[in-house]
Amino acid sequence: MATLTFDTLRFANRLKAAGVSAQHAEAEAEALSEVFEANTSELATKRDLREYESAIRADLQRLEERFDAKFASAEEKFSAQMTSLEDRLNSKMERLEMRMTIKLGSLMVISIGLMATLSKLIH
Repeated sequence: MATLTFDTLRFANRLKAAGVSAQHAEAEAEALSEVFEANTSELATKRDLREYESAIRADLQRLEERFDAKFASAEEKFSAQMTSLEDRLNSKMERLEMRMTIKLGSLMVISIGLMATLSKLIH
C-alpha cells in the first residue's frame, strides 16, 4: 500500500504566513490530511505491482506446463493411433500382395499349360 507523507504543521504554518487564521489553517490542514489518507489507501506501489507481476508470471508458467503436458499426451495418443493404423495398413497390403502373387502364379501356370496343350494339338 502506498504511503504518502503530508506535513500538516508545515501546511498550517504556510497558511498562517499567508494570513489565514490559526484555527482555520489547522482545520484545513487536518481536512486535507484526511483526504490524502482516504485517497491513497488503495494506491498500489511499485512493489505491489512487482508482486502481482510475479504471481501472474507464475500462473502463466503453470498454465503452460499443464498445456504442454496435455498436448504431449494428445501427441502420444495420436502417434500411437497412427502407428496402429500404419501396422494394419501394412498387414492388409502384405495379404493383398500374397493374394496377387498366388493369382498371378496360377494364371501363369494355366497359361503355360494352355500353350503346351495347344502346341501338342497343332503339331
